[in-house]
Amino acid sequence: MGKIIYFIFILPLLFIISILPFFIIYGISDLMYLLIYKFLGYRKHVVRENLKNAFPEKSESDLKRIEKKYYHFLCDVILETIQTISISERKMLKRCYMNDHSKKIFEEFNQQQKSCVIVLGHFGNWEWGGNTFSLTCKQQLYVLYHPLSNVQFDGLMKQLRTRFGAKLYAMKDAMREMIKNKNETTATAFIADQTPAPETAYWMSFLNQDTPVFLGTEKIAKKLNFPVVYVSLLRKKRGYYEFNAEVICANPQATIEGEITELHTKRLEQDIDMQPETWLWSHRRWKHKRKV
Repeated sequence: MGKIIYFIFILPLLFIISILPFFIIYGISDLMYLLIYKFLGYRKHVVRENLKNAFPEKSESDLKRIEKKYYHFLCDVILETIQTISISERKMLKRCYMNDHSKKIFEEFNQQQKSCVIVLGHFGNWEWGGNTFSLTCKQQLYVLYHPLSNVQFDGLMKQLRTRFGAKLYAMKDAMREMIKNKNETTATAFIADQTPAPETAYWMSFLNQDTPVFLGTEKIAKKLNFPVVYVSLLRKKRGYYEFNAEVICANPQATIEGEITELHTKRLEQDIDMQPETWLWSHRRWKHKRKV
């Protein structure tokens, strides 16, 4: 029954939303904000606790302002992601553009036939970032993903993420697949601010809290000695993002344990401090505590 509802009602509705002009999209987003934030209070307690712990120096009014801006952004990014169903290449690159510095980094890697690891967080429109890379750069982009429990929506997200040429690796298969494709010039993207199991995590200070961080990005980069590129999707104004890349480690095998993880996590922290409302505060990022 759920499959029938999805294909008869939900999927056509999402397609209709995807072809609407952006000024209508953002009108819908404003209504969504009222529903999700004002009436339903979606994960409001999680967002408030996360913000309070992350920014103990900020006043209640400042935290409230960030909270409201975050929910506005969350509604925007949901609808922007739906736009990927039908958005044109030209409009995609207008809405999320890669700056010249970043283009140069990936052009040089491609000319040298050198693969790289991309690391980013749930900051800005991370879904659009993959589209922009695939439309701008010559190397094959692979994106790591966790399958969703809902089969229909999992299939939809796979279609959205691969529409412009990216390919997907399941997280558990990443190392094996990267070794298999090591003779291909690739860029493999890791979203590294998710919550790992505390037993296998690297623990460090992040946003004023003791935080478990995935070591997988670092371990794979060191195993293959692929340079590590940190990417941020900075929101320039509503509906427009800048794809910015910087090489944070050119020779991973020369680093000590935790060094790369510290580098990309601290770099994400800087972005969040600069534009806090565009990070995923409703995620239960600190649900685990370090065992003593």
